[in-house]
Amino acid sequence: MDTTELERLAREIRLRDLRAVFEAGAGHIGGEMSVIDILTALYFRVLKVWPDQPKHPDRDRFVLSKGHTACALYVTLAKRGFIPEEEISTFLQPHSRLNGHPNCNKVPGVETNTGPLGHGLPVSVGMAKAAKLSGAMYHTYVVTGDGEMQEGSNWEAIMAAAQFKLNNLTLIVDHNRFQQGAALADTNDIAPLRPKLEAFGWEVTEIDGNNMHEIVPALEYRGDRPHCIVAHTNKGQGISFMQDRVDWHHKVPNKEQYEIAVAELSEALS
Repeated sequence: MDTTELERLAREIRLRDLRAVFEAGAGHIGGEMSVIDILTALYFRVLKVWPDQPKHPDRDRFVLSKGHTACALYVTLAKRGFIPEEEISTFLQPHSRLNGHPNCNKVPGVETNTGPLGHGLPVSVGMAKAAKLSGAMYHTYVVTGDGEMQEGSNWEAIMAAAQFKLNNLTLIVDHNRFQQGAALADTNDIAPLRPKLEAFGWEVTEIDGNNMHEIVPALEYRGDRPHCIVAHTNKGQGISFMQDRVDWHHKVPNKEQYEIAVAELSEALS
């Protein structure tokens, strides 16, 4: 799939994600909008996966460590064929398997349960190390939030990945500059990330994380060390009144706002 097709598909995923959050009455829509371009590039260009064989031993591994943006992952998995598209309407409903955080025991295509921040990267380091030990050729990708990088467990994992020379591991930091309740700059700011990760022995690429022309080559890069992509994104990307607003970290649009957002995303599709 070329970049133009990926861009269009990302807009379709945003539109479906918006509807799911609106209908469910809950969701972390700001961070979902910021990460959707990355998820689209992964699942429709980069990841070696088989939706009809979600546990295929040769599949690439993907972990959404910022598990609160699960709805974006569910919509992407549905578009890719892992789950029925009509099932998205059950998001957060009683007895649905599409919970507020991904569950690997329920949803095909989910590699591990996530939600408590700071766990996805350590688990991904274990997956990458297991591949090295067994001679498996799969690659492991993990997406974290930038606020999540305040967690000490991530830095322990970063040290271990460099020590084990895990060049089969790619970390993508969704650097949208906001976390729950505040801008990162006003809390425990982790920027700039590049010199910190380079000091730990990682290769680092900085990109516009909402630009497919930059996302795809960064994800496809292979070097001799673990690789971190610092993806500079916009909270609420694609919806004017949500963009770069901390209050849209966890908020549901009212009917008027929903209709405005649908119109903006639909216009981008036309």
